[in-house]
Amino acid sequence: MRIDDLDTFRNVSGAADSMIEILQVYGLQWDDAIFYQSEHLDNYHAIIKKLIAKKVVYPCVCSRKSLFGHPVYPGHCLNRQIESNVAYALRIKTADIKLSFADEIQGYQTHSLQQQYGDFIVKRKDNIIAYQLAVVIDDYQQNISHVVRGFDLLPSTPKQLFIQQVLGFPSPAYCHVPMIVDQYGNKLSKQTFAQAISSKNPEKTLFLLLNLLKQNPPENLKTTSVHNIMQWAIANWYPQAIKKIRAINRGIY
Repeated sequence: MRIDDLDTFRNVSGAADSMIEILQVYGLQWDDAIFYQSEHLDNYHAIIKKLIAKKVVYPCVCSRKSLFGHPVYPGHCLNRQIESNVAYALRIKTADIKLSFADEIQGYQTHSLQQQYGDFIVKRKDNIIAYQLAVVIDDYQQNISHVVRGFDLLPSTPKQLFIQQVLGFPSPAYCHVPMIVDQYGNKLSKQTFAQAISSKNPEKTLFLLLNLLKQNPPENLKTTSVHNIMQWAIANWYPQAIKKIRAINRGIY
């Protein structure tokens, strides 16, 4: 169990405790103590020092405003001298290579790292470690073998594969499940003001999710316990039913 709480500006008081409680209500369990990213800052900054020593990162003072209209970072600061007293981010030097991986659901993926993403940030101007670097370090430290997450995070995978190569870390297997979207195609999330998952009637919600994921649950699961539903879902998981599906409309059920 990992709590991503590095972005202190976006952390909401009590949110982590609420998430932990909801997971328990839905019958989800984890190994070992809960891993809070905020308790591992020394480890992240030690890796940053290694990247600096290897000369694979460089300081960048570009603002979002100055990069407007550039979906891929154009390399303004790659060979630029930056004053030491100026706040700067750190970008990792990418290579003109193609990174490929086999996704269990989305199929074989190939990304041109430099052309599609450019040199991306691994430490922000406010000294916060960027998501892409933090999760690579966390996955390695926690011996993660499989990463299962939403399709919206698939573009993060080639960046993380690249960081793993730079650091000499092994790569886990990846599986990107379809996003659940509303009638307008928007992902159900805080940004779209989607209703938070309820702790009431978890059995009903789990049965709905199994249907959304096209797992064809039997009708008698509607009236059984959360434990029984989860055991059935694990034993009968059939990823081929959602092969290469990127989004599922919540409104169809």
